[in-house]
Amino acid sequence: MAALCREDPSLERHFKGHRDAVTCVDFSLNTKQLASGSMDSCLMIWHMKPQARAYRFTGHKDAVTCVNFSPSGHLLASGSRDKTVRIWVPNVKGESTMFRAHTATVRSVHFSSDGQSLVTASDDKTIKVWSTHRQRFLFSLSQHINWVRCARFSPDGRLIVSASDDKTVKLWDKTSRECVHSYCEHGGFVTYVDFHPSGTCVAAAGMDNTVKVWDVRTHRLLQHYQLHSAAVNALSFHPSGKYLITASSDSTLKILDLMEGRLLYTLHGHQGPAIAVAFSRTGEYFASGGSDEQVMVWKSNFDVVDYGEVIRMPKPPATLGTSATDLPEVDLPIPTGRGRSPESVPTQPQEPISMPQTLTSTLEHIVGQLDVLTQTVSILEQRLTLTEDKLKQCLENQQLIMQRATP
Repeated sequence: MAALCREDPSLERHFKGHRDAVTCVDFSLNTKQLASGSMDSCLMIWHMKPQARAYRFTGHKDAVTCVNFSPSGHLLASGSRDKTVRIWVPNVKGESTMFRAHTATVRSVHFSSDGQSLVTASDDKTIKVWSTHRQRFLFSLSQHINWVRCARFSPDGRLIVSASDDKTVKLWDKTSRECVHSYCEHGGFVTYVDFHPSGTCVAAAGMDNTVKVWDVRTHRLLQHYQLHSAAVNALSFHPSGKYLITASSDSTLKILDLMEGRLLYTLHGHQGPAIAVAFSRTGEYFASGGSDEQVMVWKSNFDVVDYGEVIRMPKPPATLGTSATDLPEVDLPIPTGRGRSPESVPTQPQEPISMPQTLTSTLEHIVGQLDVLTQTVSILEQRLTLTEDKLKQCLENQQLIMQRATP
């Protein structure tokens, strides 16, 4: 059974600093930082510790449309209407490397769970996969026939799901680069899509005011919610996989109980459309952003048992097969309609594998330091290239002067 909520979600704090609509939000791994992007072309890093000053990152030449922390939390990716992607080191200096990723607005950026790859989606109708450390282009997926609003990796990194204005959600195999399946049940543009933490299903939000959940193994529609009175702009799964939160142009956030297939809460906070929403990595908090230029942080207040399970949950093995049908046969904690069918009854949870805290912290620190080191090398490479270009120009100018001076 789903764990019951002990208290109602509560608004913890709200951040003001953006000068236009907030388009995206994301928490760092340790929930110490919250990033937000806005139509004002800026990226803000808010500190959850009271009284700590926020960082304002400028670099994009147009609206920031998407933001995502790397799994270690030591890098931050952002996409913009200026057609570029920037990879930031989220500290006080706010240094970044920039690459032109698409020929139109970049709508979505998402790191793979190992932090090695980055998937981007754009109004140029393509999805592109990049190597994180050198920002090297790897491959493109291009079967959508309209703007691609969102693209996300599965938790094990073997699949990619995308949402488009062509009214479809597409599931891709990262290894074969083939489209495994197209879900065509939406009656309007599909604004957002993401994987359930188990990797066994996806949820998609639409301009037709609906949220739909599909099984990626059987491709069956598991759940269909029509609870908002306007477009659903974003959604986020609680890390336990038991809850889903949605943000809508009707100015509300809604929390759904996926185990029971019902609405739990409707939250009124934003004045105007709620554009972005995201749970923290432990699920203890969630953040929302809206057209009212505000970033709000809420305390979930769900049963604390959920967090312990989530934190110790082992990652799926990376050595599984490569097609969607090879996904682990884990029964979903999700009903397939009004009544439960035998396959939707949750199985007994496996005994979680726990690692000594000191070892986990050390490994996280090493990964973080490597991330920063790689990013520093990347920034140095960029500066070296600029210096070489300037030197080349100086030599050419000198040559021209010498030629003119020679009688």
